[in-house]
Amino acid sequence: MSEVESSGAEQKSAASGGGVRSETPIFASDPEGRGGLPKTVWGAASLAVAVIAVAVVLAAHRKPETAPTTLQPADAYAASLALSDFAMSEAANLSGGKLTYLDGQVRNTGDRTVTGGTVQVVFQNDEGLAPQIDTVPLTLIRVKEPYIDTEPISVAPLKPGDDREFRLTFETVPDNWNSQMPEVRLIHTNLR
Repeated sequence: MSEVESSGAEQKSAASGGGVRSETPIFASDPEGRGGLPKTVWGAASLAVAVIAVAVVLAAHRKPETAPTTLQPADAYAASLALSDFAMSEAANLSGGKLTYLDGQVRNTGDRTVTGGTVQVVFQNDEGLAPQIDTVPLTLIRVKEPYIDTEPISVAPLKPGDDREFRLTFETVPDNWNSQMPEVRLIHTNLR
């Protein structure tokens, strides 16, 4: 049988559903017909993996945003939250260090519900040096017995007219702090 006759016989056999079909693979990349993915697909996949790896490395090395250590301007609603009745105390922590607490009252005199707040606490010194400024979230006192426990404002938002107790916790205060009541400034509010 000649090649032309052989080719016609294969086509008839394939058309009738019998025999072996000769199909061309979709991703034929090698001339020898071994199959597999083309080099361009492997190249694109390698490039995608490299881009993802670089993004992960850059994200891991990004410096965490630190709280500002310079006085920040207060937002517009901050004036509607009155802070008063400040009191300070200390307690030892489990690692042998000391925690310093600043307690007080916060009253929402505005017409919006507050779901979060940030305060700056200014620890002055008598040495003529720049004060230490700590920027911390305003946390409300949830319970007082058997111990004082705090929660973020978002758990129990401050509605207009609400008056609640708050506590700020400091793991360190400056060694040169003059032991006077620090200045407490509300600088940011989250509203609903």
